[in-house]
Amino acid sequence: PRFSVCDPHCKPFKVCSTDAGLKTALSDWDSEMGSTERLKDSTDTLLNGNRGDQEGAQRLARRLYHLEGFRRSDVAKHLGKNNDFSKMVAEEYLTFFEFTGMTLDQSLRSFLKAFALIGETQERERVLIHFSNRYYQCNPTVISSQDGAHCLTCALMLLNTDLHGHNIGKKMTCQEFINNLEGLNGGQDFPRELLKALHNSIKNDKLEWAIDGDELKKSLSELADNKDNKSITRISRGSNPFLDIAHDPNAAVYKTGFLARKIHADMDGKKTPRGKRGWKTFYAVLKGMILYLQKDEYKAEKALSEEDLKNAISVHHALSIKAVDYEKKPNVLKLKTADWRVFLFQAQSPEEMDSWIRVVNSVAAMFSAPSFPAAIGSQKKFSRPLLPATTTRMSQEEQLKSHEAKLKHVSTELAEHRSYPPDKKVKAKEIDEYRLKEHYLEFEENRYEMYVKLLREGVKELLIGKDGDAGLKKSQSSPSLNQEGQPAAAKVKRNTSERRPETPPKVT
Repeated sequence: PRFSVCDPHCKPFKVCSTDAGLKTALSDWDSEMGSTERLKDSTDTLLNGNRGDQEGAQRLARRLYHLEGFRRSDVAKHLGKNNDFSKMVAEEYLTFFEFTGMTLDQSLRSFLKAFALIGETQERERVLIHFSNRYYQCNPTVISSQDGAHCLTCALMLLNTDLHGHNIGKKMTCQEFINNLEGLNGGQDFPRELLKALHNSIKNDKLEWAIDGDELKKSLSELADNKDNKSITRISRGSNPFLDIAHDPNAAVYKTGFLARKIHADMDGKKTPRGKRGWKTFYAVLKGMILYLQKDEYKAEKALSEEDLKNAISVHHALSIKAVDYEKKPNVLKLKTADWRVFLFQAQSPEEMDSWIRVVNSVAAMFSAPSFPAAIGSQKKFSRPLLPATTTRMSQEEQLKSHEAKLKHVSTELAEHRSYPPDKKVKAKEIDEYRLKEHYLEFEENRYEMYVKLLREGVKELLIGKDGDAGLKKSQSSPSLNQEGQPAAAKVKRNTSERRPETPPKVT
């Protein structure tokens, strides 16, 4: 099977009570609002996405639903922003849909025909979350939770692509669909008959959504129908390939200090062009799961600049180690992110370097949501799985068990992979594929070994230990954690569907 599911709310993501300030919603703060020009003289104007006028939200929602002054392609742009006003608009917009007594697939078909689901992937994802919440509100006895409704919604969207897209290889069977959703209904299985009915519905009748002329340039199918890779990742317990991390002004600050940064590799390990590799000094702030690189020292009351947001790095599923292969400067650590970007950071002392390594890895270990296996399909081409950028909902104990299970799985897979090396007579391309997968599995093994080690030691104590920067609970956070004004949300680069890692460049 070749399948993935966006389920930031599914059972594996139990809310971690130790850091209520961490959110799973995403932002794409600098995307255009489309029809804002039409609203210049109206109270419906978004005002940079920060207005929270309930009456204005109701008026705008009504106009969007009835397409009064808007095209179908304008709707999603106003429903998918990560701010209070847009959320109110989306909630009001969904009240125009009555899903009571309808099946999930019937409701989804009705919803998707009302507008064009376009925009940035995280915006589209938020729209689907609003739909899932509304469906559950109308049918609270059909599915056990809003989380379950959202799991199934995303599963149907991607099943639609798997069955009707331009994918190479065997299509997802009904049994595979059922197996892949095992345990994702609040820890229980979805009713088998429900899943069979949903699979048959999508198989027999492709999901369609509104097209507004040439506006629909980025359908949800693009998330899977990538021109460079036509396979879809397998569903597993808890991932959301469509979300990034939001800038949360209330998130705990775990560490601050000056760091010099060098960009060593771009997304997928592609070596950074020589002219962009230079060292640059920042004041680093690890806040929530985002490492902000600022020009000036951190002040809680000061909003982040556009440049600060541009330089932000998400540390979900990241690994930080001492850059032992870099000898040009002392006290250098290497940070490898979920999308395989590589950064070098020079700390001011060996102690500071060790502290940054420990704290970054601790945050990643504690809050990274569970990942899922690499793609399985008929192709020999290796593709890394997507790693969810959402915050885990597991307790620390559950998180440890999840990491231990993943470590065991990865170690077993690595051993099996090495037991079947390619024949020397095979094509060079196949040897490259073998090495890419081996390198990926080695990195994952090292990453999970680190996560397990830290969680066994007790990450909570680590994060509030020597550095004393911040605890995991708001009540324990540092005095610098005063709420900021409503700054723009950080645009942190998201994972892209089925990225293929390049051979890692040697650090120089």
